[in-house]
Amino acid sequence: MHTFAAAFLATLSRSHYVLEMESPTPFDPSAPIGTRRAIIRRNPDDASEIEMVEAVWGSNPRFSDGETYRFVRSEGRTFPSHRCLVPASEFHMAVGQKRYRVMLDGGNHFYLAAVWEPAMGDWPLCYRVVTVAANREVARYQERHGAIIHRRQVMQWLDHAVPEGELLETPPARTFLIEELGPGPSQRTLAL
Repeated sequence: MHTFAAAFLATLSRSHYVLEMESPTPFDPSAPIGTRRAIIRRNPDDASEIEMVEAVWGSNPRFSDGETYRFVRSEGRTFPSHRCLVPASEFHMAVGQKRYRVMLDGGNHFYLAAVWEPAMGDWPLCYRVVTVAANREVARYQERHGAIIHRRQVMQWLDHAVPEGELLETPPARTFLIEELGPGPSQRTLAL
């Protein structure tokens, strides 16, 4: 396991940090099981350190009757440990043969709330994305999406600074812009 050079921490004061990314990438939930991606977490060997490490998307199938789970619902759950973040510029969704990209209306990158699991046996460090009920724009296409953590909420998620219910909420209407992905020009849509 190695620390990525793509992220760095800039000290604002003795106890506050800002996490900066060179260029977050799209998050594609249809990516194959075992796809590797950067996650951000507290270092389990030194909780005062935040690190960016590579992890496999999906839980260890050894502990779930051979199934690999890539998502975990937020409702009725607490996440007292192993919290992490998945940096993203957008997320993708598929409906039939059509594919869409979903971006924050302001164009900012964001993080998806996630939980990580340590490497065990031959299964490497892995993570699952925490989901919430889809907001108004996304609900036209699917029922759920990853819980969005804004940049200002990064430390609140990693440090358990506020209750999960305050962070793992369905975003309000008009949060996202949705574009169809395809060979031709894309069409942006907003829920009205």
